[in-house]
Amino acid sequence: MRVLLLQNDLRACEGLARYLRSRGHQVWVSAQPDEIRAQWAAIDPDLVFLDLHFPGETWLETLRFVRQDHPQVRLILTSRHPDLQREMQARAYGVNNFLRQPFTPRWIEAALRRAEGVGAATQPSARLLQAQGRAGVRIPVRLKIILPYLILAVLFTLAAAYVVTRVVFESVQERFLNQLISTAQQSQNWLANEEDRLLGTLRLVANSEGVAAALEANDAEALRLRALPLAINSNEEIVALINPQGLATLVLVHPEGSPPATYQAVREDPTFQSAGFVQKVLEGLVDAQGDKFAGSLLTPWGRYFFVSGPVFNAGNERVGAVVVGKSIASLAREMREDLFGEVTFYDFNGQLLSTTLYQAEPALPLRLDEVAQVLIHQDQQSLSRTLRLGSLTYGELLRPWEARGGEDLGILGIALPQTFVLRTSQATRWQVFGLVMIAILLVVLIGVYLANRITRPLAQLVQASAQVAQGNLDIKVNLPGNDELALLGHAFNAMIAGLQEGSIYRDLLGRTVSPEVREQLRQTFASGNLRLEGQEAVATVLMTDIRGFTTLSEQVEPARVLAWLNEYFDRLVPIIVEEGGVVNKFDGDALLAFFGILPRILSPKKSALAACRAAARMLEALETLNRERVERGDPPLITGIGIHTGMVIAGGLGARDRLHYTIIGDTVNTTQRIEALTRTLIQGSGVLISHATHTALAEHARAFDLQSLGQQRVPGKQEPIEVYRLLPKPPTADAPALTL
Repeated sequence: MRVLLLQNDLRACEGLARYLRSRGHQVWVSAQPDEIRAQWAAIDPDLVFLDLHFPGETWLETLRFVRQDHPQVRLILTSRHPDLQREMQARAYGVNNFLRQPFTPRWIEAALRRAEGVGAATQPSARLLQAQGRAGVRIPVRLKIILPYLILAVLFTLAAAYVVTRVVFESVQERFLNQLISTAQQSQNWLANEEDRLLGTLRLVANSEGVAAALEANDAEALRLRALPLAINSNEEIVALINPQGLATLVLVHPEGSPPATYQAVREDPTFQSAGFVQKVLEGLVDAQGDKFAGSLLTPWGRYFFVSGPVFNAGNERVGAVVVGKSIASLAREMREDLFGEVTFYDFNGQLLSTTLYQAEPALPLRLDEVAQVLIHQDQQSLSRTLRLGSLTYGELLRPWEARGGEDLGILGIALPQTFVLRTSQATRWQVFGLVMIAILLVVLIGVYLANRITRPLAQLVQASAQVAQGNLDIKVNLPGNDELALLGHAFNAMIAGLQEGSIYRDLLGRTVSPEVREQLRQTFASGNLRLEGQEAVATVLMTDIRGFTTLSEQVEPARVLAWLNEYFDRLVPIIVEEGGVVNKFDGDALLAFFGILPRILSPKKSALAACRAAARMLEALETLNRERVERGDPPLITGIGIHTGMVIAGGLGARDRLHYTIIGDTVNTTQRIEALTRTLIQGSGVLISHATHTALAEHARAFDLQSLGQQRVPGKQEPIEVYRLLPKPPTADAPALTL
């Protein structure tokens, strides 16, 4: 399906989107319903998940848009907690499919089935959770505890087998690596020794009698006669004498493969003019090692390693330089013979200069990143790599090729064939001990981990339960997984959702009837203190009515009339409640309240006093309200209040499935007649009480200004009723107080 998620909280719906995509649905997610309505044709969804918690009327406008313009699209309404008002509005548009957080696969599937017309339940019930019970547990906690230790036993067995194998057939890989490192270190020493040997030849040539004079005179033949015997005796491959301009006056080269005493003499050769190690000598530079320098240079006779030094005349003046060199191939070959390791020289691009390793096999150059790694980390570590040549495997250790003074000339590789031998050692025994200690530590750590995995969700449930006990119904637990603990978390969240819904219904009931009535109805079946069939009690009844309100209502629109009444009752009802009364019902502009029954039965004296005090305060509130109304141009509300004390029947009135808690009896009718007398006996707003109420007040009567209006006949009564007008009396220090 093409599914559209319109959610106010995008993070909370990630799991829902992920689950729908896993089922193969195309999913679009947005928190902007207005923008989505404009792009509706491009998405063309088959199913919409709409969040009830979008602010304002956004959710309702989107709901209307889908139901009216696209009736074929199926709707599922989502919410974090019950919102009865919005759910009732949604039901008015024919939407009865609700999905609450957390969005678990079980609840999502139930909502999808309802969207397809299968099933009618809106939330998984307790019976559903019980029916799924163990079937919903795919990985029991017992298995979660046992399985890791089974795995651990297998690991112990494998580790023991490994240790035995290591004891019997231990690899010499570490020894091989140590041998390779040792050979590489020896190669560095060998190069240093060879450099010193070349420097020895250089000093012999530079200090030979007549060399400085011949070089100063640029006499190549004289130089040949003096330098050639020295080159032959030292078995050098190349000796060059260079004038101050960098031009080689004489170069003696021993061609490769020729007899030992055979040298080729080259005159006026420019090969060394650009060599840095020669220029440093000619410029008279001196470093920490002295005035001798070394370097590598590609010459017409091949690539050579050179050392260079100055030539001084009798006046200690620099008249040129001497260069003594050896080919890179000779260096590699001789190092291999002395160190029993394969030697390879690389340049800074990773290309081979010379090697003893490759013969028939193609050369394997270095990568540039390998060259960089060798040069950057040369003081901390060496780089090694494995080379396969034919049937042999070599381990090659790479280090910088350093010359005199620590200058890097390239990369030097030392390679040895990998071999293995059978041996046991003290290190093996330490390895066995170490493995056992690690295994024991793993057992302890896994035990702690498993204990935390089990107890942490339980602790979360305990904390959440404590929050619920304190009245916090917004708490939720998130226990991922598919075991009993996860099922317990889902059941807990379902319970909280039910409590939230019950709280909303109780709040709605409290707004429909008085809180005292609501609480008594709740306790009826638990305590039996209130019998729904009726209970007799002596109570004081108070009734109010606005004079001429019907005529007044015909002159203005209904909405304004409703606003007037709400303002009117907002002033009077709190006074009745504060004095311990219960507002029983509203009948248009009339109000009926009683005192002395709920929340507990009081004596007639206390109920009468409470009703009279409420009436006196109501007169003051009406006076203030009418002043405000006159100031804004509204007519005053003239109110009559009647009070009577007598026997009433309190209980549930109505059908079996719909009850209204009320009071009935002659006392209620008499109160209504007394209130009607205010129209003829009192100008403006006023209060009339019956003789029965006056008598019930007893000594509390002095708290009010009571004026007897004599015997009055009322419709429906054969005997006249004696009534009193009640006026508030300014409070005094000895005024009686009501104690309930």
